[in-house]
Parts: sequence; structure tokens; C-alpha cells
Amino acid sequence: ALRALRIDRARAALARAHEAVGRARMPALLAEVAEARAALDRPAARCLNACGEQALRLDEVAALLASDALVVDACRRGLGVGAAWRPLARRPVLFGLARALAEAWPGDVDRETLIACAFRTHCPNESHRARLRVEIGRLRALVTALAHIEATARGFVLRPLGERAVVVLAPPIDGDQASLVALLSDGAAWSTSALALALGASQRTVQRALAELEAAGRVRSIGRARTQRWLSPPLAGFTTILLLPAALQME
Repeated sequence: ALRALRIDRARAALARAHEAVGRARMPALLAEVAEARAALDRPAARCLNACGEQALRLDEVAALLASDALVVDACRRGLGVGAAWRPLARRPVLFGLARALAEAWPGDVDRETLIACAFRTHCPNESHRARLRVEIGRLRALVTALAHIEATARGFVLRPLGERAVVVLAPPIDGDQASLVALLSDGAAWSTSALALALGASQRTVQRALAELEAAGRVRSIGRARTQRWLSPPLAGFTTILLLPAALQME
């Protein structure tokens, strides 16, 4: 339920777990259930829009994703409106452009800034400008049912259809490590090369960040060498579902 952002179901399941564990008199597991319940009330993401920045709890994140706003999701790396979703986790250049345009909305973004966001260079040349036109064309085609991207005198501007608001859903903290944690939080096992591709970074950079996160206990690895994969730790310290009472129905 938490993975699917069904917060009401998650709260109900955790309430039943709390009651069942209390009857079983298992203090250690009771503390873990209490920690999981408390996590629902902590900031889970940030909402960036024309009015500023606001911390959001998980239920507020779910409400935002279900709204009519055009959301550029920097946690899952994609954009969408309601059920319409365009994944960009493996297209980092397009995501960088989409986020830059969304953060500037309703204003435009100059070409040099877009080049810096998408290609990570502060010394653009004609090849970068030509590539920017190509990538903007690809982004236009991808979001054509959700928004238009129009050229301006100095760059480009995002125009959502239906006079929708545009917001950026960002992790609680930014940076390469935050992006890694966000990608790994989907529960899937990622290789270093796949993470590097999704982030638009070198494998060496990703390996250093993963080593720091592993030392801090925020990620874990399985396998060795070419078969090594990376995962986020179990939610709220739940080591195995076998620790839960057998009578408790899982959601």
C-alpha cells in the first residue's frame, strides 16, 4: 500500500499491526510498527512551484499526483497529469530539460541554462545548441498530450494544456545521493551501469556515491562483480514479513 501511495490502506494496515503486536506483547516489533506509522507524518518530498517551496507528507504527495496539475516528478524521474505518466528515468537529458522548464514556469528558460542543465557544461558551443534543438523536439513529442513547449526570444517556455498548474516534486534533499536513493526506493534491484545511465553520470561517480550510502546504511548490495545489484534497505527496519503475526492480513 505504501509503494502504491495508498496511504489510507497503509494507515489501516499499520493500525491493525500495532494492535496485533500490542496483544502479542512484542516490544521490539511494536517499536518498529510505531516507527513505520510515524514515517507517514514525516516530510517525504518537496513541492516546488511558482509560489515557492513546500514540504509534503506521503498523503499530500498522493493528493498532488492525483490532482490536475502537471507534475514533473524528480523522485521517480518522469512527468504526468493524474494517471497519464511519461517515464524519463532512462532519459536523463529529457528529464533535465523538463525539470528546468517546470521550475521556471510560467516564465521561460534561456538556452544557455537549458544546455547547462541537460548536458552539464557551462561552455556551450554550436554543437550543444544544435543538440538542444533536437532534444527539445523529442521532449515536445513526448509531452504533446500534456503540454506545449514554445520557443521564445531567449529560450523555451512550458505551456501546459487546459491552464493547468505546473509543479516539481523533488526529494527532501537534492544531489546525486538523493537521486540514487529515490531511484532505489522503487524496490527493484539496480546495477551500477543502469543507475549511471538514469542519472546521466559516470559509473565511477555512482560507485563512489553508493559506497558512501552503503557505509551510512542507506543502501545495500547483493551479488558480486558483474552480478552486483543495489537495493534500498527494508522499510522502517522490517527485516522479514515472517516477523508479523500470522493472523495479521497483509495488504
